[in-house]
Amino acid sequence: HIARLLYLATRVRPDILLAVTFLCSRVACATKVDQVKLKRIVSYLKGTSDLGKRLGGGPNGETTLQSFSDASFAVHPDMKSHNGQFITLGLGGILIKCNKEKLVTRSSTEAELVCLSDGVGLASHCAEFLKHQGYNLTPELMQDNMSTIKLAEKGKSTSDRTRHVKIRYFFVNQFLENGEMKIKYCPTESMVADILTKPIVGSQFKMLARQLLGYERPFS
Repeated sequence: HIARLLYLATRVRPDILLAVTFLCSRVACATKVDQVKLKRIVSYLKGTSDLGKRLGGGPNGETTLQSFSDASFAVHPDMKSHNGQFITLGLGGILIKCNKEKLVTRSSTEAELVCLSDGVGLASHCAEFLKHQGYNLTPELMQDNMSTIKLAEKGKSTSDRTRHVKIRYFFVNQFLENGEMKIKYCPTESMVADILTKPIVGSQFKMLARQLLGYERPFS
């Protein structure tokens, strides 16, 4: 059942991707609580069977490239963070990812920086692909952590950091300095990638899910 849900989540229903990713990590040691969560996902899908993934450009036909990156700090048992990536051309996601970070970070700002660095790599790939299709776009990096934005713009930290985190600073900064990308503040309540990193409920979940699926346009 989990494999089927993962197939569905990665292709047409990314709004269940976070929950399914969590259950995938529980397959070898599943409990009755996990079974309840599985049933809730299936119930949600039955109640929203009319939803699916939609794609489109900007409101007036223009094409933009936005990359939303968000991380949840130290949420895994091994203290690693979880990050989410959402890249759009205006409506819906052309690339949606949800995964555990590969290294342990020492603060939420560092976790966001690692996530942003991953997002830059993905955005660069998308921009290069689109360039060969005749679209020369400057990716906008959407970030809801002001400290992370400042670190990315400076390309360094004033405190001691491990080498692998320093590389992240410079990797993001090089794209900002040469003008290949722009970084832009996005309010936390409008951060689409939030739905890929932490449990969200109620009206906030519905709004972000509709943006994720392409029924509404994300923050710009």
